[in-house]
Amino acid sequence: MSYEAYKNNQLGFTTRQLHAGYNPAEHYRSKAVPIYQTAAFELGDFERCIRLFDYSEEGHSYVRFSNPTNTVLERRLASLEGGIEAIALGSGMAAISNTFLNIAKSGDEIVAVNTLYGGSRTLLNNILPDYGIVGRFVDDENDIESYRKVITEKTKAIYIESLGNPGMNIIDIEAVANLAHEHGIPLIVDNTFATPYLLRPFEYGADIVCYSATKYLAGHGTTIVGAVVEKGGFNWLNGKFPQFEKFYDEYKDTIGKDILDKTMFTKRLRIRYLTDLGAHLSPTSAFYLLQGIETLSLRMREHAANAQKVAEFLEGHPKVLSVAYPGLKSNKYHELAKKYFPKGPGAIMSIRLKGGIEAARKVLEEVKVFDYMVNVGDAKSLIVHSATSTHFGQSKEEREKAGVYDDTLRLSIGIEEAEDLIADLKHALDSIDE
Repeated sequence: MSYEAYKNNQLGFTTRQLHAGYNPAEHYRSKAVPIYQTAAFELGDFERCIRLFDYSEEGHSYVRFSNPTNTVLERRLASLEGGIEAIALGSGMAAISNTFLNIAKSGDEIVAVNTLYGGSRTLLNNILPDYGIVGRFVDDENDIESYRKVITEKTKAIYIESLGNPGMNIIDIEAVANLAHEHGIPLIVDNTFATPYLLRPFEYGADIVCYSATKYLAGHGTTIVGAVVEKGGFNWLNGKFPQFEKFYDEYKDTIGKDILDKTMFTKRLRIRYLTDLGAHLSPTSAFYLLQGIETLSLRMREHAANAQKVAEFLEGHPKVLSVAYPGLKSNKYHELAKKYFPKGPGAIMSIRLKGGIEAARKVLEEVKVFDYMVNVGDAKSLIVHSATSTHFGQSKEEREKAGVYDDTLRLSIGIEEAEDLIADLKHALDSIDE
């Protein structure tokens, strides 16, 4: 038996989404990844227990720390993303919050853009400040000088999304990464809407990638999952991160200096936060996510193709005020889309309607194929009024900075027949009173 596809990162994306990180020979030769539904594992003997708990040996002891099913998922995500190591968590917000806690401590700041998912903005504005970590927001996410103005000695990271939610704005990742590194801090990119099939932020200088894997990575709308992937090699010992220096000194002799030099962010995230804050992903959820990833590239091609057709239809409809989708030539981010998204800029879009909030309500009442839900990234098409859901509780000014108005609807385009989606939207839009 010479099967070795699981460890060959030179294979194509679609091949690796099926094989990466899983060797059947290590799991009784089961071709499907087994679900290790157990709370704990035998420690073996006294000496091995010590090695497991001082991290000089990789292995599993208690499932709040790691699980073989989750390990396969993490290796597969790292391979697809082009990173050195990954970690799975119980939700996308767990991935983001644990990343911030790992990187910053009381008195520190994180620079972010206004065009964020509402939950991320709430975390930076209303939750983390209670623990001494402050979010600083740039005035203009399209102007590199706006980032420079809010970076201080307290800044520990820049946080952006590869595709904004819900306005689908595109930030020049390469330029922001260069600025971050100029100041000795990492760039964190939430790549939820793109997935590694459409964009791999590490190729443009990002250091950490976060996911709500609930969305396109899973694709089936059944499982809440988060993930963090580390590129590897960022210098956490540059004097700006004393907590990493302390961690390095504590584990350099057991984990090893060479390993820590490459993967210290992930190692510290697992040991300090995943283990003690308890956001571990269940092995069953890891299994469900692996099932979704097996068809990721196939689905994303259909998503992007359908989204382009739907966006072109909506742009020409008389009841639509504007369409925010970078695949349109009229979109202000179209040139950046050609640079960063040659396979298509995802399948989320937002539209503004000429009839205001009442028109938005009417469309939600009339669509028959699109379902009214806050989720995105499902194989099925979804629609929502962002101001009263995902961005509920934010001020009018905050919502509008994120591209959310009372007349805004966010669409998540699925993989149904494009003609059916267009017909459904046409019926709903045509029903709006003049």
